[in-house]
Amino acid sequence: MAKMKYSIEDQIARITLDDGKVNAMNWEFFNELNESLDHAQADKAAVLIFTGRPGIFSAGLDLKLLPTQNLSEQFRFQKAFATTMLRVLLFPIPTIAAYKGHSVAGGFILSCACDRFMVQDGPFLMQMNEVVNGMMIPSWISLVCRTSIPSRWWREVLLMARPFTPREAFERGIPDTLIDESGDVLAAAYEVARELKKASGRGYAVTKRTLFKAEADHVIEILEKELLNWLISMGIQ
Repeated sequence: MAKMKYSIEDQIARITLDDGKVNAMNWEFFNELNESLDHAQADKAAVLIFTGRPGIFSAGLDLKLLPTQNLSEQFRFQKAFATTMLRVLLFPIPTIAAYKGHSVAGGFILSCACDRFMVQDGPFLMQMNEVVNGMMIPSWISLVCRTSIPSRWWREVLLMARPFTPREAFERGIPDTLIDESGDVLAAAYEVARELKKASGRGYAVTKRTLFKAEADHVIEILEKELLNWLISMGIQ
């Protein structure tokens, strides 16, 4: 795979985002991510870790692709984005985002979709920058982000698009864990994964669906209407 690498050991699966650049999310990215999720389920993984190469997790959607899409293509692409991130949110085993690097927009959303969110301190940017880039945040993104962002920070993170360092984000309760700059976030994630293996199972999967499935179904149902109103307002036909 060109965008990411999949591996599994001792029932702990790992997806490493690494396209040699900024791990931009496009059709190839979503296809490979879903293929990797299929592998984790086929391998009966007990825990899944998402990480990236040092310095970058993901800069989000491929901004070179978006302007080339017509209305129909925008619908298909945005729905693929939504269904893939919601698949991670509902994935039936414990999931961990653990990385040392930048996470912006889609990278931040993927982090929030995981059950545990771990980052390493350093001079990195964490930001939901959609609004300052003139884009909307649909209901499905709000749902995913609100699972990690405490309510008192929703406006600052989502509406005002404030950028944070990993430490600033941790101080606001967004990542669950902050690893010191001299530490090893991936090693720490494997320690957490070994503990989470004890919880993994049918009870975990069913409980996760109970927590999120109804809302996830609802935000997908209204996505097309939200996108239509938004894209028409932008003059995309």
